Amino acid sequence: MNVEAVNKGAILLVTVHESRIDAAVAVSFKEAMRTLTAGHPGRIVLDMSRVGFLDSSGLGAVVGAMKQVEPGAQLELAGLTRTVAKVFALTRMDSVFTIHATAADALAAGETAA
Repeated sequence: MNVEAVNKGAILLVTVHESRIDAAVAVSFKEAMRTLTAGHPGRIVLDMSRVGFLDSSGLGAVVGAMKQVEPGAQLELAGLTRTVAKVFALTRMDSVFTIHATAADALAAGETAA
């Protein structure tokens, strides 16, 4: 699972460099997220702009990643492709996550909130 994290001020930007988050990679995605986000107390932005497919296992892994962040930390999503955004809308998970159009928008939102 190719996922990387970069600190952007107080925000941790995690970018998924895969085209799919599905049953085949869900466990490794969740483990990678646990490792990358461990100890980060603030906003975490998950850039999913390269993810073109997300199945129920992938959705479960994203929700699992949200549940495993540090107390007080918040996992936000950015750059959802049309297909992935549909999955979040159909499951009403779009009301659970803060979703930004792009990672740049998410980072800018952090600057205005600070």
